[in-house]
Amino acid sequence: MGMDTLITGGAGFIGSHLAEELLRRGHQVTALDNLSTGKYENTAHLDGNPDFQLVVGSILDEFLLDKFVEKCDVLFHLAAAVGVELVVKHPWESLTTNIKGSEIVLQTACRYGKKVLIASSSEIYGKNANGPLNEEDDRILGSPLKSRWAYSTSKAVDEILSYLYWKEKNLPTIIVRLFNTVGPRQTGAYGMVIPRFVCQALRGEPITIYGDGNQTRCFLHVDDAVDALIRLMEHPKAIGNVFNIGSQEEITIEDLSKKVIELTHSQSKTIYIPYNQAYEQGFEDMTRRVPDITRAKNLIGFTPTMDLEKILRDVIEFYRTGGG
Repeated sequence: MGMDTLITGGAGFIGSHLAEELLRRGHQVTALDNLSTGKYENTAHLDGNPDFQLVVGSILDEFLLDKFVEKCDVLFHLAAAVGVELVVKHPWESLTTNIKGSEIVLQTACRYGKKVLIASSSEIYGKNANGPLNEEDDRILGSPLKSRWAYSTSKAVDEILSYLYWKEKNLPTIIVRLFNTVGPRQTGAYGMVIPRFVCQALRGEPITIYGDGNQTRCFLHVDDAVDALIRLMEHPKAIGNVFNIGSQEEITIEDLSKKVIELTHSQSKTIYIPYNQAYEQGFEDMTRRVPDITRAKNLIGFTPTMDLEKILRDVIEFYRTGGG
């Protein structure tokens, strides 16, 4: 008999892939999503599966949330404002969703003693350009008056709440910091770089690089991320701990644009847009973001199975065949 699983943000990019894989492994899934950034289309192929239901609603709706938390066995909390672009444009909404929403989720889970996995972010580390970054490394942030850091701050509060619920109330919680998870169904609408580059290249439009392009990132396929989330949820020794989940294959954003152009056989040219035009005056970015994944590797044997070229080919195929 599979687990009865609740996924907040279950119609989002990662949430929909997680739902799909849990169903494949024989579990029952309820996806709760307000469809603000998630999309019905992400889970439409699961309609008709008796083990799946999509509930359109908000984690801020305490009565609705209570109903589904009570009957679930475990809870994956993925609902959040996503993407730097969205956070910069709507910092108040992002803070409310991420902090208040997570507090309600944890309160409700505590009421029924349900195990919770909290999806956090590499944004936690802020401007810390050291690396690879391990889970105990310092956070380095800019001024709290810069909306750029609202997301990082909100996810830090989520982590603190999660940790304290475990430490003081014995609620079994797990924190996962995801590093640049990408793949089919991800949209470039909120500043996500790979789908944005791929769509621009396929349309023959200029590829827009924010900043000088020398900043580096590591990209993890969503299938590898989902497998790690499930295995951490299932492992008893993951409780009360925090884990980096990401790839260690580092690339500059400029080289990423060249790789996308090469793989799409595009005639697109690259153009560089200053941060203050792309986002806001005084915007700050991190120059490097590479995870240390030793902790997850030691506990669950986590190792990415897909390199960057395979990831890019997968995303390109998705958009070439009408995805998005």
